[in-house]
Amino acid sequence: MNAKRILTWTAVTLLLLGGAAFGVWRIFLSDTYDGPVTRVYVPAGATEDAVADSLQSSLGGFGRTVARLWRLQSGDASVAHGSYAVDSGMTALEVSRAISRGRQTPLRVTFNNIRTFGDLARRLSQRLEADSAAFMAAADSVLRPAGFDTAGYAAAVLPDTYEYYWTASPETVLSGLLAERNSFWDSTRIAKAEALGLSPVGVATIASIVEEETAKADERPVVARLYLNRLDRNMPLQADPTVKFALGDFGLRRITIAHLGIDSPYNTYRVNGLPPGPIRIVERSSIDAVLDAPEHNYIYMCARPDFSGYHVFETNYNRHTINAARYRRALDARGI
Repeated sequence: MNAKRILTWTAVTLLLLGGAAFGVWRIFLSDTYDGPVTRVYVPAGATEDAVADSLQSSLGGFGRTVARLWRLQSGDASVAHGSYAVDSGMTALEVSRAISRGRQTPLRVTFNNIRTFGDLARRLSQRLEADSAAFMAAADSVLRPAGFDTAGYAAAVLPDTYEYYWTASPETVLSGLLAERNSFWDSTRIAKAEALGLSPVGVATIASIVEEETAKADERPVVARLYLNRLDRNMPLQADPTVKFALGDFGLRRITIAHLGIDSPYNTYRVNGLPPGPIRIVERSSIDAVLDAPEHNYIYMCARPDFSGYHVFETNYNRHTINAARYRRALDARGI
C-alpha cells in the first residue's frame, strides 16, 4: 500500500471517528430530563464526589450525565453549594451550567397556623439549610435591635408564602420577614392602633387571642371589640387561650379551676391587662379585625352549646352565667 493510499485511509478513519465522537457528544449534551420536578441539594462543605453522588441519587442516569458535564465545566463544589430544581424538558447541559455557576432555584416557603416563634424556626429549618437553633439565634440579632423582646418575636412576622434561596442565612430570612411586617404596618394602621391606645405588638397580642377563641372569621371583629371593651374597663381579659398557652397545652377542651390557678404572666384570669406578647403568629386579617372592630357593649362571651364554633355574647353577667351553665351541661353530655 503506497503512502498516498495510507494517508487517504487515515483521513477517512479520522473523519469517521470524529463524526462518531461528535454524534456521541451531541447526544451527551442534549440528554433531556423526563421525570417529575426534582430538587438537587448540595450542602455546605460537600466534596466533588458528593455532588456527583447527589446528582445520581436524585436524577438517576440523567444525573450521571449532568455530573460528567459539571466536572468538565468546573467541578467546584463550593460554587455548587445550593438547591436546584430540575424540571421535565431540561437538558443535562442546562442543569450542569446552573450548578457550575451556582444559579440556585428559589424555594417557596409557606407558613400559617403557627403558634410560637420556636415553631416558626422549626418550620423554616425544614425548608431551608439552616437549623432551628440558628433561626432562634438570628432572632436575637435581628428582631431585638428592631424593638422586639422575646415575648414579642411572634409579632414581628406575618404568615404568607415567601421565596428564598435554600442557602439564605437566617439573618437574611428574618430581615425579609420583618420588612414585610413593617410594610403591612403602614401609617394608617399605626394611627388606628394609637387610637385604641395600643402598640402594634399589643394589637397582635389581642389578635392572637381572638384567633384562638374563634375559627369563624366573621365573628373575630366582635370578639376583638369585646376584649377591647374589657381593657377599657380595666377588667381582666379572662381568656381561656392564654391559660392554655401558659400551660403549654392548646389541646385542652375544658378549662377547670385547677388550670386557672397557674402562676404565669399569660394567665389573664390572675393578671390584668395584656399578656407579655402574642400567643400565636397572627394573620393580617385578624390584625385588621382588631383595628376595625365594630362598636358594641359586649363584655361576656360563651361558646354555643351546639358546638357550632360560634359564641353567645352578653352585656349582663347574670345572663352570661346562664349561657355558661348551658355550655357546661353540653360538655358534660359529651363527656368532655
